[in-house]
Amino acid sequence: MIEIKDKQDCCGCSACSAACQKNCIVMTEDEEGFKYPKIDTSKCINCGQCEKACPIINKNEEKPFAQKGYVVQHKNAKILKESTSGGAFTAIASYVIKQGGVVFGATFDEKLNVVHIYAEKIDELAKFRNSKYVQSDMGNSFRLAKKFLQSGRLVCFSGTPCQIEGLKCFLQKNYDNLITIDVVCRAVPSPMILKKYIKMQNKKTASGIFNIRFRDKTKGYKYSALNLYDKNNVSLYHNGIDTDPYLRAFFSNICDRPSCYHCAFKKRYRESDITIWDCFEVDEMFPEADNDRGATKVLIHSQNGRNIFDKISGQLIFTSLPLDKLLNNSKEMVCSVPMNPKRKEFLEDAKKYDDKELFDKYFPITFMTLFEKYVRLISGEFGVYKYIRKVYRKLFGERKR
Repeated sequence: MIEIKDKQDCCGCSACSAACQKNCIVMTEDEEGFKYPKIDTSKCINCGQCEKACPIINKNEEKPFAQKGYVVQHKNAKILKESTSGGAFTAIASYVIKQGGVVFGATFDEKLNVVHIYAEKIDELAKFRNSKYVQSDMGNSFRLAKKFLQSGRLVCFSGTPCQIEGLKCFLQKNYDNLITIDVVCRAVPSPMILKKYIKMQNKKTASGIFNIRFRDKTKGYKYSALNLYDKNNVSLYHNGIDTDPYLRAFFSNICDRPSCYHCAFKKRYRESDITIWDCFEVDEMFPEADNDRGATKVLIHSQNGRNIFDKISGQLIFTSLPLDKLLNNSKEMVCSVPMNPKRKEFLEDAKKYDDKELFDKYFPITFMTLFEKYVRLISGEFGVYKYIRKVYRKLFGERKR
């Protein structure tokens, strides 16, 4: 029987719940808004399947192997605009569906909860595009993926590194018809904080929020901005990392899952077939794609991944890079985020304060935040923002977005 003695030892992937044949494990929210397994001991038969499915208990030792690295950009302008970075995931997902396969990814449900679902049609892939800055609820995705795999269908499963390793531990065997894609993950904040943020923003609009884009490209790829839309896809709100309270909370590491501060999945050599993440240094790595529309770094770990990349390469413009160059400035791939010293206080206040009161207390709009916003916007308009970012990296190391 799985037992969580220390919350930093549970990544919330839900593999244990999916593996339980007696359905006696339910993922339940704690006081911070994160889900952990809750076991009905009266139903448990101590079969040990939940422990076998846990990617932290069964952590694999990282061993070097041959990899290939690319920077890519999708040729389709619409797909590129809607994607977080360069549209690599959509290229892979489109190929899978054209082969009669299914694709799993994260999207919003009707209540703006982030959930994992599957798609079987090309036009359904749009819901998976753009980052979701919160941990997705896996629901029944692991079991459904297994059923599709056993029926012989091609399956593409995307998620955070812990979700991908959770899936592979749950499956307990390798499938030739499975393609796994992990997205380099900074950390996952509490869904409770996102709910408070949505509640606060909903009070400001009569039409209500229908969709959230955490990485909107309206002001350019290199300037992270959050955009809220109504049901007619009309923008209700648009602010960047300097002034939006949710983005400021996310990048300050003030409300992340405990396991994210000691992440067991931060590594170069991964269990997935393909790892994808942002290429902000596109001007240095792939000047042909330096159009401020987004580019993706792609790290291929397996022969399966190499085969898929060959199949989709016609949809992309791309360049192959030496791995040392590709992985340069990719600290989030191998290093956990540091815990914000105000984390405990912030999450305790989240239970006591009104939504606006909470964000105003910790992330007030000041002269300096407004000054930073306009410096970013103006420098972006004049095309010098990327040079400011370079100077920042040299002075302070980890990038600020």
